[in-house]
Amino acid sequence: MIDEKLFFLDQHGCAKNQVDGELIISELASIGWKRTDEAEKASLIVINSCGFINSAKEDSLNSLFQARNSFPNAKILLAGCLAERYANDFSESLPEADFIFGNGDISKIKDAVNSIFNENDESRTLLCPQNGISNGERIEFLNLPGSAYVKITEGCDNVCSFCAIPLIRGNLRSRPVSDIVNEIQSLLDRGIFEFNLIGQDLASYGLGEGEGEEYGNLSGATFEKCVSGSVNLNGGKSPLYHLLEKISALKGDFWVRLLYIHPDNFPLDILEVIKKDRRILPYFDIPFQSGDDSVILSMNRHGSSQKYISLINNIRCECEQSFYKDCAIRTTFLCGFPGETDKNAVNTQNFVKEIKSDWAGCFAYSREENTPAYSMKNQVSERKSKKRCEVLEEIQSQIMSKNLTRHVGKTYRLLIEEIVEKSEEEASDTELEGIAIARAWFQAPEVDGSVVLYYDLENESEVKAIQCGKTVTAQICGVSGVDLFARYIGD
Repeated sequence: MIDEKLFFLDQHGCAKNQVDGELIISELASIGWKRTDEAEKASLIVINSCGFINSAKEDSLNSLFQARNSFPNAKILLAGCLAERYANDFSESLPEADFIFGNGDISKIKDAVNSIFNENDESRTLLCPQNGISNGERIEFLNLPGSAYVKITEGCDNVCSFCAIPLIRGNLRSRPVSDIVNEIQSLLDRGIFEFNLIGQDLASYGLGEGEGEEYGNLSGATFEKCVSGSVNLNGGKSPLYHLLEKISALKGDFWVRLLYIHPDNFPLDILEVIKKDRRILPYFDIPFQSGDDSVILSMNRHGSSQKYISLINNIRCECEQSFYKDCAIRTTFLCGFPGETDKNAVNTQNFVKEIKSDWAGCFAYSREENTPAYSMKNQVSERKSKKRCEVLEEIQSQIMSKNLTRHVGKTYRLLIEEIVEKSEEEASDTELEGIAIARAWFQAPEVDGSVVLYYDLENESEVKAIQCGKTVTAQICGVSGVDLFARYIGD
């Protein structure tokens, strides 16, 4: 039975799109809608789509077609990056969607929904300018307990030749420091422990056109310009440094993790804050994309394999002085970029072996219209691109397995995400051992491995300590694939 005020959210895409999905939930709740996990009960289905690469676009569209076939009486609103990117085309060619809503201003989704259910309103599309950053209170999080994403920038000015993000999300915009700090404080008050700072490039925080009043005139600045003295920068520090410094001034027990830092813009001064405050984790997500100099240049990036290797070595050296005496490196590689030869691919393989990152993702190049790479010569076949991905993944798998062994025998604080419920047969086993899924500081949500945590079900204090969203202390006792095994020690 359909409820007139129930909606179902079909969430796609990255962490940034997830924040938008959480904002959608709150905006619809403000006009009386409630979210349901049972699509068949919903009168409104919101598909928060991804439009970044072909496989993600196909997945979002397939979800739309399936929803239309399965729930013919529901209204379907296509939102997110795919809707933003192709709104004009979809308004004519996609009758399966009742409404197309972009992501320029999430608060306007209320207008879109009102239009859908207004019989006298024939509009099917609502796009808002890509100005500012949608934010506000999120009444519900789509993360596992205890963790939240905090968006600090929107859009991107790097203009990598393969990337459609500037076409979808627009130019770089940054949230004020006070706005971000106040949100983190508010979430702390609600019991959130882990804050994952996200944006297309955190290194560019505060460096967008017309931004930077808090740090001097930084319009269009790069970090290299800032440290050279050609830009008036308050104290000679990057805007990201100042943001982390303000976060570090907060009282309380929490983790802060930085996700997505462009290697050409990496502000080394943030390592100073990380070394001073154990709550700001030495975890670095740096998408190198390639380890071959000619491919890096064709991607409209300004670094080189040697510069990137030096960056990693520098980070690791500095982080030896941190509380953890270690750091975690995550990266991404794009295989089959136009013009990439077998020799270029081998150079990237050697680069992967050299940097020995803890975690890495490999993706085949997706040819995106209206990007510079779309019309480049010597497009690489999909088959060859995927094969190169497989080779990189195998190399990285061996490196990851070896890297993980360094944690065995060590004691870590773990954030518990899930308690594994045992079947009746397992529960009747004489060995009363509980199992929970958790993460350590060097594991980001969803993309890295987990820690399988064992505890004693007959020990009342241990059972009481194992709660989703809470932290405990455990000793790592083994490795299996991408995951670690640990034994509970205390809370």
